[in-house]
Amino acid sequence: MSTLSIISTIIGWIYFACWSLSFYPQVILNFRKKNVIGLSFDFLLFNITGYACYSVFNSVLYFDRLVKNEYYDKYGPPIPVQQSDIAFAIHGFVLTAITIIQCFIYDRGNQKNSKLGIGIAILIWMSLIVITILGFSNVFTWLWVINYYSYVKLFITFIKYIPQAYLNFKNKSTSGWSVHNVLLDFSGGVLSLLQMFLDVADSGNWNIFTGDPVKLGLSLFSIAFDILFMIQHYILYRNPKSKGYQNLNDNNNNNNNNNNNNINNNNNNISHQIIINNNLIGEDD
Repeated sequence: MSTLSIISTIIGWIYFACWSLSFYPQVILNFRKKNVIGLSFDFLLFNITGYACYSVFNSVLYFDRLVKNEYYDKYGPPIPVQQSDIAFAIHGFVLTAITIIQCFIYDRGNQKNSKLGIGIAILIWMSLIVITILGFSNVFTWLWVINYYSYVKLFITFIKYIPQAYLNFKNKSTSGWSVHNVLLDFSGGVLSLLQMFLDVADSGNWNIFTGDPVKLGLSLFSIAFDILFMIQHYILYRNPKSKGYQNLNDNNNNNNNNNNNNINNNNNNISHQIIINNNLIGEDD
């Protein structure tokens, strides 16, 4: 292995660590708050679909000899997928699934998936089923099939952040959306992009970018949206006492206040009734 290849492998595992760790702040935040208010459900729906596609693409291209040979014939060596890419994709799928489970366990207020988000997800899954069937029917090569999976992931990477960015804008707050997730995701995107450039420098083959457009797009889109989220968190909605932040908790606070008022009223009524009964007893005596 060349020096650049070794450095690329090391950077690959570092970006895997950054991107993988980026899932945990959100899971921990949900666990501590015992609610998922402020977290976009459409984002999660798109995310689980995207990581399912990315796991299939990376695993098949890395382990399947037939698909690997098809790739070599079209783009030349090396394949753009490393073990860290496979580990990241599968890990992302599992952690997103855990976050979705939290949405069923914890308080979510009146949040739900939008009809548009559900419709897009259904169309994507239907297309994946049809393309896979055509692959088994030898209508398309398996390299074409998994490349379709990668393009689906690329499309989802572009659209999945939009619901969360809109929700932050609507609430005028980033409460419920972990900024640590954003910072780690940004670091992973930069390192992933750096790894691809190192692979190009080592092999002299620029087809690495065209052979794995999803990895390139994942890095660029993640970096772009992470910058947007950082602007929302640190500049636009940095005041935790803003109206948007309060709105996320007003319902809970109002419910608690109403419950306390009802308890106090009940106690006052009971005390008043006791006094009346005592007076009546005194008069009888």
